[in-house]
Amino acid sequence: MTVAVEGEAPKQRRDREPRAGLVRRLRRSFDQHWYAWAMVAPVVVVLGLLVGYPLVRGVLLTFTNANSLNVGRTIGVNHIPDSYSWVGLKNYIDILTGPDNQFWPHFVWTIVWTVICVALTYGTGLVLAVLLNRKMRGRSLYRLLLILPWAVPTFVTVFAWRLLLSDGGAVNGLLGALHLPEPAWLSDPFAQQVAAIAVNLWVGVPFMMVSMLGGLQAIPSELYEAAEVDGATPWQRFTQVTLPGLRPVSSTVILLGIIWTFNQFNVIYLLFGGSNSDGVQILVTYAYKLFFGQQPQDYAGSAAVGIICLSLLVVFTGFYRRWQARNEGARA
Repeated sequence: MTVAVEGEAPKQRRDREPRAGLVRRLRRSFDQHWYAWAMVAPVVVVLGLLVGYPLVRGVLLTFTNANSLNVGRTIGVNHIPDSYSWVGLKNYIDILTGPDNQFWPHFVWTIVWTVICVALTYGTGLVLAVLLNRKMRGRSLYRLLLILPWAVPTFVTVFAWRLLLSDGGAVNGLLGALHLPEPAWLSDPFAQQVAAIAVNLWVGVPFMMVSMLGGLQAIPSELYEAAEVDGATPWQRFTQVTLPGLRPVSSTVILLGIIWTFNQFNVIYLLFGGSNSDGVQILVTYAYKLFFGQQPQDYAGSAAVGIICLSLLVVFTGFYRRWQARNEGARA
């Protein structure tokens, strides 16, 4: 029972009661599961240092005009203090409506890049998973070969493709032998976009394939047998049994694919670098360019682009999860 303090307003008592209840629940949880708290504490500390502090620091920088000239630093025994100032929302306004008009082209290409890559990787991975789920000779060898691009480190794969796509590389050599045009994959803007999508497809398909293959093997074979007895065609079995059975896996891998592709720094930067490739830069590489690719380095602008990317992904994830929950509720 809560004892009212004399002279305390009813609203203050109502605000105080939930806080007191929360403290009691936390104290009871700690008393009963102190070992779990002790196990989690180091992870929380590490995440706070590696993720929490940089995130808070980045958010604060977005409201300043910090750059490489006015941020404090130590040179020898001399310390130069910070001299940047608070500018409020100016960085966000400049990015979204500024005269350089760099954000929106990068934003549009990032959305196009994400949609095309996720659609192609998911579709290709699903087709390969369906094929490899069948009984065939050499199935284990095929699985091993198709998983290899995922096992190789991404930077090794991208550098290998950079050599293959260079002028005089194997790709143009093959196209020339077939009397086909030989695009400048690493310099022409449209060819760069096609090359980036192709390389990301090579990198991303194995994950989708393995995930879909695991989902396929979890579908009971009795469902296929019952559908076959009912006279369902192979396409009907695929649409009425396979796809619904893969729905939980599909929703997860599509969400992960969107997040990873939206932030796919490695493929874009390692394949094209930061020079002569502005048309293929996505938002995360654009933020990197603001930080490292110009003088003075724009710390505040780069942080603002990063926070915008994070906000977009958080909002999208929230809507996506709500849409998934609504669909699940409608089917139930």
